[in-house]
Amino acid sequence: MPDYIVTLESAWLVRDVKSLDDAIGIAISEAGKRLNPAAKFVEVEAGFLTCPYCEETLSSAIVVADTGLVGLVLEMKVFRADSSEHAGRIAKSVIGKALRDVPLKIVDVQEQ
Repeated sequence: MPDYIVTLESAWLVRDVKSLDDAIGIAISEAGKRLNPAAKFVEVEAGFLTCPYCEETLSSAIVVADTGLVGLVLEMKVFRADSSEHAGRIAKSVIGKALRDVPLKIVDVQEQ
């Protein structure tokens, strides 16, 4: 049974922020706190989007009315899964238990 690296995307809401950098920093910090210690092996990063017109890389965060919505990328290694679908379900379950009420979407599953 192979190992897999599973990448998930998450939407994180941050209240009472003044800048985009603050929203991103707070979102990463809060996600890290909720993942620790149960899932401290999950890597958390700010997400990026590609502009459909100019193909430039853009931050996947926005601040409106002192409330930020930050797209986070969560990466986890899953050991000895039966298939890529199984690895995705395992990662989503483990991360979902730590980050209750946070929407998660499987973006990529790579076999190692």
